[in-house]
Amino acid sequence: MENAKESRCRITWHEAEVSIEEYLEKCVDVPTFLECCKNCGNYEKVWSCPPYDFHPEDYWAAYDTFRILGMKIFLPESLTAGTYEGEERDRLLQEVVYPYKKELDSKLLAMEKEVEGSISLSGGSCLNCASGTCTRPSGLPCRCPEKMRYSIESLGGNVGLTVRKYLHQELLWMDEGKLPQYFILVGGLLMGKREK
Repeated sequence: MENAKESRCRITWHEAEVSIEEYLEKCVDVPTFLECCKNCGNYEKVWSCPPYDFHPEDYWAAYDTFRILGMKIFLPESLTAGTYEGEERDRLLQEVVYPYKKELDSKLLAMEKEVEGSISLSGGSCLNCASGTCTRPSGLPCRCPEKMRYSIESLGGNVGLTVRKYLHQELLWMDEGKLPQYFILVGGLLMGKREK
């Protein structure tokens, strides 16, 4: 795995727009995904994760349109040929996938600045603070509120269905320690803020 950082991945971008009304009807199921979130180590421990002091449906409904942005990361054969377990797998994902997640989140924050009244949704868990150092468990405010964003799944969105229905792609997962041919990171931009 020494060459993980040197391994270059090919990237393709996939984008779609959908009305919030349609997206809520087709892809959002807050109770189901909240139950999934409860099984994650970030639940109640990270500001970007549930439970929230607001209703996720209301967060979505404050906007008119959802621009979905997918980043498809094709892994080189030098990585997909190996088998990875435990700490080695986690380290590989940090070295290979996390930099692309940060790139996606940076791109989404830049898009926010271009579209007045928009807010981005992160491509997965928050990486602004080192793992285990979020201020939420101590009751302190978020250190990076200007960069912290919720993810699609943390607000009840079904990312797998979103990828299939709107980006016409398919998520792949690790299987028996083998990396898939590609990963897809998905975030987006909520646009057209409605007046209260």
